[in-house]
Amino acid sequence: MKHPPELPRVDRRDFLRIAGAGAGALALGGPRALAAISAAAPKTRHVVLVAFAGGVRSRETIHAPQNVPNLMRLASEGTVFPETTVQNVGHYGATLSIFTGRTEVAGIRENLRGPNPTIFEYVRRHAGLSPTDVWLASTGGDQQVNYAYSTHPDYGPAYGANLVSGEGIFNPEFKGLLETFGRIEAPDDKRETRLQRLRDAVRPPAAVAATGPNDPESVPRVARYLLEELSSGTTRLTGPGAADAKAIRIATNVMRIFRPRLLGISLGQADCAHGSYNDYVEVIRRNDVELGKLLDSIRADEELRDSTALFVLPEFGRDRDLNERRGLDHGDGSEELLRVGLVAWGPDFRRGRVATDAVKSIDVCPTIGKLFGVRTDAARGTALRV
Repeated sequence: MKHPPELPRVDRRDFLRIAGAGAGALALGGPRALAAISAAAPKTRHVVLVAFAGGVRSRETIHAPQNVPNLMRLASEGTVFPETTVQNVGHYGATLSIFTGRTEVAGIRENLRGPNPTIFEYVRRHAGLSPTDVWLASTGGDQQVNYAYSTHPDYGPAYGANLVSGEGIFNPEFKGLLETFGRIEAPDDKRETRLQRLRDAVRPPAAVAATGPNDPESVPRVARYLLEELSSGTTRLTGPGAADAKAIRIATNVMRIFRPRLLGISLGQADCAHGSYNDYVEVIRRNDVELGKLLDSIRADEELRDSTALFVLPEFGRDRDLNERRGLDHGDGSEELLRVGLVAWGPDFRRGRVATDAVKSIDVCPTIGKLFGVRTDAARGTALRV
């Protein structure tokens, strides 16, 4: 088999230089000291978890900075775990593993909800977060809707994330929430006023909430406004990776409007790599552009800029060699398949660090739990030091 076009293998020193981090700030520490999060009380109040799923190798991401300049911005200001261990248990199972903190084995076309609680359920139940504090934006499809909550008897839909796809379709749980909204007048011409009215409708004052559901005719108006506001611009996104781009775009709008405490983003279009290496790289580059817009939006928000953490990682990588279609499969058991790059950025993460200790993708769930001060009992990963 022939290799894809070779990209230089970047060692730790080169990686730091490419990422633009100052050498004086990048001295390597002890194994867990590098793990990224300070021992003080977490400053993080909001978390965005991007499951860069679809099978994405480090060779095209953290070892190819030209493809992912925005991810490298995060890397230079946060901590990179270039040796993150993953399990090749299929796209659905491996992505679900990120959200549950334990290895989930699932068939390639299985679309049943998992039995173990997700990070969304943990933070909603144990941190007492409201439905509009926890969101999941996905590319859509029967499998991805299952990331929102599990079948666990102590958790489940009552503690699930509000789900919205890149097409602007809300899950039944969120549609039900619309019934509790107070009246919203027709949007006026002032954008911030419109957004504030939307926030007020989602979190009505006690006096309004006590009156119960308002005029039923207001509900479809609110629903239409939500769809228009959150879906703005996504209809113009076409081509390779369009569903991923829409999911990130709509997540950016959710973050801007609702300022949720926890926002998950589930991608998957990189799996086009089976048939085309070039399309796969294009998806990576396109997703990085949208990631940059999300980062810029967070930085522009006074409430979010100093209180938000981002985690970005694939569910697993891809094969070392091209297949006969000049694409990339995922089944050779190589290091490129089973080791991925995790980037963690935010107020509790050390700037410009490349961790030497090995971590696992299932460590992300308990780490987020620790940032929120909640336990993740069923998770099997180990929280990075907080």
